[in-house]
Amino acid sequence: MPDIGKEKRARVLDPIERVMEVIFGLLMAMTFIGSLSVATAGHEDERAMIVAALGCNLAWGLADAVIYLMRTVIERTRNRTLLASLCSGADAATGQALIANALPPRLAAAANTEVLELLRCRLVEHPAMPLPPRLGLDDFKGALGVFLLVVLATFPVVVPFMLLDQTALAVRVSNVVALGMLFIAGWILARYAGATPWRGGAAMTVLGTALMAAIMALGG
Repeated sequence: MPDIGKEKRARVLDPIERVMEVIFGLLMAMTFIGSLSVATAGHEDERAMIVAALGCNLAWGLADAVIYLMRTVIERTRNRTLLASLCSGADAATGQALIANALPPRLAAAANTEVLELLRCRLVEHPAMPLPPRLGLDDFKGALGVFLLVVLATFPVVVPFMLLDQTALAVRVSNVVALGMLFIAGWILARYAGATPWRGGAAMTVLGTALMAAIMALGG
């Protein structure tokens, strides 16, 4: 059984969730930049766009952080309920069904009755209780990390507007930065999944660009 500290760190540092938060924040910021008119925008319009992009990501970062905490409580409560059900005298068939429902679908499909029974016996004989559903310092650190990832994803794409006087050039530089960030995100996810990194980077770049265009077309 992994110790409590390792379980907490795994929750906070999960690569997929963290990269997805960055991609989400980046797409939100880019929708504001994409709405900026290169032909008519002035410094006031750029300033308003930067404030709007930052404010939107602040709001969504806060929402994501709260959802992270809610998910943490729900998952821990579910784990404790599962173990309590197994240790309350449930018969073997019922216990195996509970474990199968808790496993990811592919693992549940691959696990036969013997494997499920082995897991049930191990959990009943060594009932190390899962983390309690109450939130601790590490959980709030994780929520803060989620918040910061969404918010900080805004800055790389708005910095060109702070440094460059020409709006058209700032938009081009911002777009290049956004594409680079999408490529890096795809690269990281592909490596995590064991796929070809450059293909993952290219696919994420294309997908992210298409998503941004769709969001803007829908009035996002």
